[in-house]
Amino acid sequence: QVRLVESGGGSVQAGGSLRLSCAASVYSYCMAWFRQAPGKEREGVALIYSNAGSTQYVDSVKGRFTISRNNANNMMYLRMNNLKPEDTGMYYCAATNSACSWNGHSYNGWGQGTQVTVSS
Repeated sequence: QVRLVESGGGSVQAGGSLRLSCAASVYSYCMAWFRQAPGKEREGVALIYSNAGSTQYVDSVKGRFTISRNNANNMMYLRMNNLKPEDTGMYYCAATNSACSWNGHSYNGWGQGTQVTVSS
């Protein structure tokens, strides 16, 4: 089973930027970022296939977030610009060798999460 470790979270003011990183122990066909705010359900933020040319975003982050990956070192990233208070939450890295999905149950590898806090 793949092991995933996130880093790069922190506290920023609205309009600021952060770059999250996810280190994977092995290659995975699909990797994704999910987030969970206090009192809310976990939601998918961005997905990326192995060829890195196919990506998907939840509507609320389109134009502000960019997902990328480097298969040479099994790393995945999430560049987050123009952050908003509603982006606050714990961000999780997920991986699967199946097709990408917005359903978290499709993923068999999860990181421990990294906290992102955006103040107004």
